[in-house]
Amino acid sequence: MGRAWKFGDDIDTDVIIQGKYLVINDPEELARHVFENIRPEFPKNVKKGDFVVAGENFGCGSSREHAPIALKATGIEAVIAKSYARIFFRNAVNIGLKAIECRETDRIDDGDELEIDYSRNRILNRTKNEEYSFTPLPDFLKRILESGGLVNFARSMYGERG
Repeated sequence: MGRAWKFGDDIDTDVIIQGKYLVINDPEELARHVFENIRPEFPKNVKKGDFVVAGENFGCGSSREHAPIALKATGIEAVIAKSYARIFFRNAVNIGLKAIECRETDRIDDGDELEIDYSRNRILNRTKNEEYSFTPLPDFLKRILESGGLVNFARSMYGERG
């Protein structure tokens, strides 16, 4: 169970992590700067298991992987949005960040306590005692996420080759 951090529509990758930080390759350092221009309290207060909740077109803008890498490094359980920019969605899956599509994010408020039941494709809002369905991922994407991302998935399939 974790806290919902609520955002709106069209959250750009430059809002998630500013371009000036693209020279940083350390995920934990990137995590210290997530959303710093729009929610400066986020990097200091986000907790492992929390959720980023947003509207339409989350992760629009540039195709950089830094945005999902930085989000994953904060320890969030998942991003829950109505829709994603396709390149962000794929980058998220590739690095092992859960990106869940749910059309009912308007019903979730900042600070609500959420839990995800992956077996039933349901988001449980413990604050409001409500449940919302989400779009199930295809099995092959689930396997990639369960492996921790595409590189780990490929290693599990093909082993280390050098």
